[in-house]
Amino acid sequence: MPLPVLTLESFPQGPARRAWYLERLSRHVANFPGISRPHAHDFYLLLYVTAGQGSHTIDLVTYELGPGSVFFMTPGQVHHWQLSADAQGYVVLFEADFYLFRYPGSRLFNYPFFDHRHAPVLQLGATEAALRPLLERMWAEQTRPAPQQDEVVRSYLHICLELAARHYPATAPAPSPGEPRHAQQQLREFGNLLNQHFRRQRAVQHYADLLHLSPNHLNALCRRHLGKTASALVQERVLLEARRLLRHSAATVAQVADALGFEDASYFGRYFRKHTGQSPEAFRQAG
Repeated sequence: MPLPVLTLESFPQGPARRAWYLERLSRHVANFPGISRPHAHDFYLLLYVTAGQGSHTIDLVTYELGPGSVFFMTPGQVHHWQLSADAQGYVVLFEADFYLFRYPGSRLFNYPFFDHRHAPVLQLGATEAALRPLLERMWAEQTRPAPQQDEVVRSYLHICLELAARHYPATAPAPSPGEPRHAQQQLREFGNLLNQHFRRQRAVQHYADLLHLSPNHLNALCRRHLGKTASALVQERVLLEARRLLRHSAATVAQVADALGFEDASYFGRYFRKHTGQSPEAFRQAG
């Protein structure tokens, strides 16, 4: 199954199409439950968390999520999240043209959080008092029709991005000696390929071939930037899907094994127990 690539049309907010979307996090999750699974999109994202806990995985890297967490994503990145039931906050989605209509030039592309040499998250803490009021005002603005609504939302968005940028160092981290600048791009592509092929392919060689790299190079790249081997990342992705199917579907263990490309249920059972310490049946019963 190919990785879903979502557009703004995937998140309707009224009869007229617009180049931005703003919703409370709890309603966003309730209205579109499938967004908790890995996917990419063709727009920019800003996620501000005001309550709850969880994790947010972007391009294979998992970050803690809590009050005051702010996440930023560019088109093409792959992500998924796990949120506690009480998670609250705001989700802002926007196309580049929406921002550039009022603020042309390279500023959008030069923000540090949209540069993949920087982390895509700020942990500002629950007492953060600069961005949250702006997002609350933005939310109030979009809940009722008003003249120049796009312009007001665009202005609030611009101020949010400018204030967030102040929390990053003035210069990007230098690449490691001999490290190509496109290393992060290779990792993003690995993550994309992994989400497309993990159900049938668990060999690092397969992904290395698609990336035109040697398996050793891919492993070194993953270790240097993610602290894990490529094989460990493949394993984690397979187990994540296995847990999801066992916990949230009525599929039998044999059906789960087949969906994940295992030869038979007994082999899947041994694989699952080896890496989780319990059988698939025990994991399902514990939930």
